[in-house]
Formats: sequence, C-alpha cells, structure tokens
Amino acid sequence: MIVIPAIDLHEGKVVRLKKGAFDDVTCYSSVPADVAKSFENAGAERIHVVDLDGSLKGEGVNVSAIEAVCAAVGVEVELGGGIRTIRDARHAFELGVSYVILGTITAENPQAARGILAAFPGRVGIGIDALKGRVATRGWKEITDKTAVALAREYEPSNPAFVVYTDIDRDGMLTGPNIEATREMVEQVSIPVVASGGVSCMDDIAALKAIPGLMGVITGKAVYEGKIDLKTAIAQSGTQGIR
Repeated sequence: MIVIPAIDLHEGKVVRLKKGAFDDVTCYSSVPADVAKSFENAGAERIHVVDLDGSLKGEGVNVSAIEAVCAAVGVEVELGGGIRTIRDARHAFELGVSYVILGTITAENPQAARGILAAFPGRVGIGIDALKGRVATRGWKEITDKTAVALAREYEPSNPAFVVYTDIDRDGMLTGPNIEATREMVEQVSIPVVASGGVSCMDDIAALKAIPGLMGVITGKAVYEGKIDLKTAIAQSGTQGIR
C-alpha cells in the first residue's frame, strides 16, 4: 500500500478544509512547491494535488501553483479538481502532471468522462466522493442518489488507473477513515482503490493496510499537524511502488 501525501490548493496556498467547507479553511503554506519537495524528501513516490477552486469553477484555477509543484519534484503528481474535458486533461499533462483525476463529470457527464479515459489510457483516475454512501459533485455541494460503489462499477469497462474514494464526513476531521466503506469498495470493484478522508494517526494507516488489495491511502491534515510522520508512515506501509 502506497502512502500519498496531499496538497489542497486554494488561492495559490496549501490549505485543508473540514468536510469540504470553504468557510472553514486552514492555511498551512503559501509555497506549495516547498511542501511538495518536503514530501519527496520524506520518501513519497506520488503526491496528490487538488485544485479546490477548480473543482467549483469547473476549470483549472491554481495553474501556476500546480506547475511549480511539478517542477519542484521528480516524483509522480496526480491532479484532481476542475478537469472536465480532454483539453483540460491535456493541459494538466503539459504542466507536468502524471495522472489526472475526474470527479464531477463521472456522475454528471459519463460520455465526456469516458472520452477522457479513452484519450489517455492508464493516466486517468476517477475520484468518487461520498456523503453517507451517496456520490457528491461540484466541490461536494451537490449530492446525487447514486451510491459510490454503483458509480465505480459503471466505469470498470473504461479501465481507470485507480479510484480515489473519499468519505466526506471524515475528510479533514481527523476522526479516522471509513474502514468498512473502503473495504466494500475494494471488494466489490475491480478498479484499484485509494482511500481518502479521516486519516489521523499511524493506527489508521495500519488499519487500511490490513484491507487486502487496497492500493493506497491519501493523507493530508494529519501530516501537516504532526500527527503522522510521513517518512515513518511510508516506511511502515511497505510501499513498493505503483507503476
């Protein structure tokens, strides 16, 4: 299982939100590239970047920060937030991003999502954010009637590189990941799964590692607030690389 540190971007800064609420923002750095470099130095093989403003606007917003992050490190960078078209994805790759993650359009425009997946095979993941099991879109502002597992299954024929499964109730709250829901996703979906949301301590990392077949875990706030030492977490996760 790989440990993937997260950089959430809002107005060019590294921040964390609680349950995706933009009225509850904590800023951790004004230089995202320096944060990315520190993650690389700790042994991270991949960095998870989210353009929070882009997820709301529906197009890239924190472009210069994303480009700076990619230029600062030699490891893989995956990007989510505001990628709705093939052109958006191509632009992200031109900035130096290794993988893009589709969010809102997977639920709202499956045809467009499948078009991006087909255009860049092996380089596109899908992000499924759920509130009480139901898929949320547009920066978590809208809740659909579809379950996270059902949506993931719809994309199995398109062969996404991975699915990032986020439990919104846990995200940024340091209350522990939703182990049961994560296990269900891994067991019922053939796409490799990365868990996200709620990781608060090394015990959480260990609990996720115990889920057979889980590809990885994303952690953000726990690292920024010193509750998890990233270097130790990477070493204890048994990371073997995911290329």
